[in-house]
Amino acid sequence: MGKPIVARKKSEKSSPIEAELAKLHRVMKILQLIQTQTGWNVDRLVQECGVGQRTIYRDLDMLQKAGVPIYYDEETRGYRVRADYYMPPVELTVEEALAIIALGEQIGRDGQIPFTQAATRAVAKIRGRLPDRMRRELKALDHMVIRLGQMADTEVSDVYAKVQSALANKHCLRCEYESAEKRYTRPFLLKPYTLMFERRAWYVIGEHGGYGEIRCLKLNRFTRVEERPDISYEIPRDFSLKKHLGNAWRMIRGDKTYKVHLRFDAKFAEGIADTHWHETQETQFAEDGSLDFRCRVDGLDEIVWWVLSMGPHCRVVAPKELADRVRELAGKTAALYSAKE
Repeated sequence: MGKPIVARKKSEKSSPIEAELAKLHRVMKILQLIQTQTGWNVDRLVQECGVGQRTIYRDLDMLQKAGVPIYYDEETRGYRVRADYYMPPVELTVEEALAIIALGEQIGRDGQIPFTQAATRAVAKIRGRLPDRMRRELKALDHMVIRLGQMADTEVSDVYAKVQSALANKHCLRCEYESAEKRYTRPFLLKPYTLMFERRAWYVIGEHGGYGEIRCLKLNRFTRVEERPDISYEIPRDFSLKKHLGNAWRMIRGDKTYKVHLRFDAKFAEGIADTHWHETQETQFAEDGSLDFRCRVDGLDEIVWWVLSMGPHCRVVAPKELADRVRELAGKTAALYSAKE
């Protein structure tokens, strides 16, 4: 067992070996940051690493001399590593290997999330490089199962590929789309901002040229998609998916924010409290075992269906608009079974 590490006082100087180790650690950290994220300029690196600008410039120069193809990207205003450069494989712990292989094999191989089958091939390569000791530990995966809700229709691979290409190259897409409401059927230009998998389907979020606003579009509803290399675009710097969705219950953000108060009976209370349903949720048990569930949501179009799915185990306390909508829809549902054939 090694000796415990004792914190050094500020007045004590580190040894040359310790200084070199700290330098190596910093350089590797810089490489990891600029290889995996964008926008890392000198000022951000100074703040992140806690050293001066001259030190950061020396570290960048050291990486370049070591053969790492670093360059400054004017578009992202930060340093990048050339896309075709790869670091040697890293050493994985047993826990890391288990997590990667479980996700790659069970989600990629079983097609639970379409277009992730490449993860299975990557996992096979990782397995082949692991030592025998770790391969024995991986037998735990024989007793592990991950099950997600699968897509009913996966015949959108061509749309997925074109959206992915457009995102990578910042090319607009000329599209035809059949929405659920069928309100807009004319061809339009789409500037894709984000690809997103939500529950059982892939979506693209971007600027819809027909409406002149950001829309969320389901991939399997595109009837035609054509990449337009002659029309480029830029994703706004202030755009983020989290900011765009706001406090939507899932992915449809309404114009008004509601303070929602629901009461679940004792039979459902524990299951509801044990699950993270929304970023703003707050729960409190009552003496009779029931549960008060509170959250703030932008719009009621999605949460109304969630409340209805709970049947008689959930009652809307507030707002009145939500209670009225649940009452109306529940009444229409009941009417389907009370009507004479």
